Amino acid sequence: MLNSGIELLTDPLILKRLLGGFYFTLKVSLISILLSGILGTLFGVIRLSNNVVIRAVFRLYLEIVRILPTLVLLFVLYFTLPRLLDINIKGEWVGVMAFVFWGAAEMSDIVRSAIISLPKHQTESALAIGLNRFQLYRYVLLPQAFKQIMPPSLNLAARIIMTSSLLVLIGVREVIKVGKEIIEVTAFTDPAAPFWIYGAIMILFFALCYPLAKISHYLSHRKG
Repeated sequence: MLNSGIELLTDPLILKRLLGGFYFTLKVSLISILLSGILGTLFGVIRLSNNVVIRAVFRLYLEIVRILPTLVLLFVLYFTLPRLLDINIKGEWVGVMAFVFWGAAEMSDIVRSAIISLPKHQTESALAIGLNRFQLYRYVLLPQAFKQIMPPSLNLAARIIMTSSLLVLIGVREVIKVGKEIIEVTAFTDPAAPFWIYGAIMILFFALCYPLAKISHYLSHRKG
């Protein structure tokens, strides 16, 4: 069994397909993480607005994201968005939109909580010396909140990477889909193929997400 597993995973064609699927998964995840970070930071700052309506809208947005399962959001966007806009949208971009919609909401709460935790005199002092709101956040609040933002942001990044496996349910050829295709071809000649293929995929995800979790834990401990 061990020899057959080694032969299976070292087959150049199978290895190329697995790594290609994992690269695709990684690409979708990184785009989603980057956009979630940018939009989430912006939304987090906006949520600190004194405008009651703006705060209420973004609060509702956050609650919808927390209540709505990511899979449901993915299906809603995949099956309704192309029809509503009358355009053809690739499954991976629907996935990016779903992950960013979710990730940006979570990131906004992280940023908002980190900024709120800062001493109020930081804001008062910055405004007293003539800084405008943009300069206040750019040079004073966000840099100081960065250490508190990073640990939960890394955990969010790991969650986005793990959640990317849902793309297989809308037919996207990410690493799970590729693994399934390989198993369908090899299972007749090697009954242990599912064990080796999914085991290899598990190791790939672990190698990517575990360091993020450890770095997050280290930064949280260091911050404290």
